[in-house]
Amino acid sequence: MARISGVDLPRNKRIEIALTYIFGIGQPTARKILASASVDKNKKSDELTETEVQKIREIMEKDYRVEGDLRREISLSIKRLVDLGTYRGSRHRKGLPVRGQRTHSNARTRKGPAVAIAGKKSVKAMK
Repeated sequence: MARISGVDLPRNKRIEIALTYIFGIGQPTARKILASASVDKNKKSDELTETEVQKIREIMEKDYRVEGDLRREISLSIKRLVDLGTYRGSRHRKGLPVRGQRTHSNARTRKGPAVAIAGKKSVKAMK
């Protein structure tokens, strides 16, 4: 089992797909990495030789920000927006959508599960 950037790549998957298990690498980036490392993208992840894994690891360390570094950079960017008190920062703080989506009927992913509010009981007029 190959281990790259602190992530164990899944066994018996094409290396192009296995690389996407690393945070910050999608399929287009995985293809670029494999092309520059001259590794066949259809090769299974457990068929890789140690030299191929080393090539991939070196390319990723040199050219890409992944896993912990990328997560840290993203969280620092969000923290900066919150500290500055920008509109986007206030949306992050409140847990609402940041990029202008409507919230009246959607945004359940960002707002969390819907909470039912009990309806007011009507009070009958006293005579």
